[in-house]
Amino acid sequence: MISSADFVKVPSMFAAVEASFFMKVVENSIWVGIAVCAFVGMYSGIMLMRRVKQKQFPGVEAEQTFLADLGDCFQKQDFEGAAQVCDNPAVWNKALPQLAMLAIQNRTEPMKKIRQMVGERFERDILASLDSLNSWVGTAIKTSPQLGLLGTVLGMINAFSKIAGAAASGVDPKELSADISFALWTTAAGMAISIPLIVLQGAAGNSIKKLQETIDEGTGLLLDDMAAARARTAQ
Repeated sequence: MISSADFVKVPSMFAAVEASFFMKVVENSIWVGIAVCAFVGMYSGIMLMRRVKQKQFPGVEAEQTFLADLGDCFQKQDFEGAAQVCDNPAVWNKALPQLAMLAIQNRTEPMKKIRQMVGERFERDILASLDSLNSWVGTAIKTSPQLGLLGTVLGMINAFSKIAGAAASGVDPKELSADISFALWTTAAGMAISIPLIVLQGAAGNSIKKLQETIDEGTGLLLDDMAAARARTAQ
């Protein structure tokens, strides 16, 4: 015969099942979030390094050769030839030839305005895209440990809930091991993702800084050569 106490137990059983199901969904969501952070962070970091490498010359010698060819054209006041040097398929994707082409196309403008245009183009079209990728790496670095910490908190909450719910009858250690394991593994996973990304972001930051220094030096030289060529033309 079913007693009134049994009717009280039924809703509590359903509530326990619902709570358990909800916690499973949350736990799986944390793992998905950690995986997404790992993918986004690594993908953005790799793309960032590739983009920086794409915008740079393969070496100092290649850059000096480009600047020398451009300087020879300016020395001869051959602006069309200088444009052809920048329009070479081998250097299409490099930042310095792109900026040099912009300067050549606007060579009739005052030099102050040309320098401003070149600086703004570098900031807007090149550095902005690099900063966008870098920000995604930073987001993954910050988010993955937070998700790991959330998993730790939830795992410990589940463990202590089981201890509190079975205070009278005792707790089977096997029931706690899954929660504690989840808590520790999510923390480890978050740290394991963020640490390599920190190293990758640092390397990318150094490459971006080197690119900026190279562009500043290169554009300074080519704009000085252009200014001298324009002065000779005006004579």
